Amino acid sequence: MNKAKNGDTVKVHYTGKLEDGKVFDTSKDREPLEFTIGGGSVIPGFENGIVGMEVGSKKVVTIPQEEAYGKRHEELILKVNKNEFPEKITPALGMELQLRYKDKTSVRAVITDIKEESVTLDANHPLAEKTVTFDVELVEIV
Repeated sequence: MNKAKNGDTVKVHYTGKLEDGKVFDTSKDREPLEFTIGGGSVIPGFENGIVGMEVGSKKVVTIPQEEAYGKRHEELILKVNKNEFPEKITPALGMELQLRYKDKTSVRAVITDIKEESVTLDANHPLAEKTVTFDVELVEIV
């Protein structure tokens, strides 16, 4: 039987969990995730976990932060003057925003603190510095 290898396009069902067992993402009620192993479209530890699997097989893959969403970076915590916010946005703790750069790329940021004159935004990935576990099933090698 064929085993998944670097360069293969695969379809997988998955459930991602934190160390406490809390589910943060799943493909359970939707189409399986399709990606090319080695293509860099998913985290490295997830790609590596699929290598060597056969269609129909299942396994649990535990991924340390270095191969998952990485470390937190202090330079991704930004203090912004409230007067720089568009009038239609009223900042609230936990609010998610899309920040756009001049080159048209964007990044997600969460409001983590609000002061009288400023708002603190955190653009780190919400799963940064976390070990994650995925229950995976290889559905197809395309």
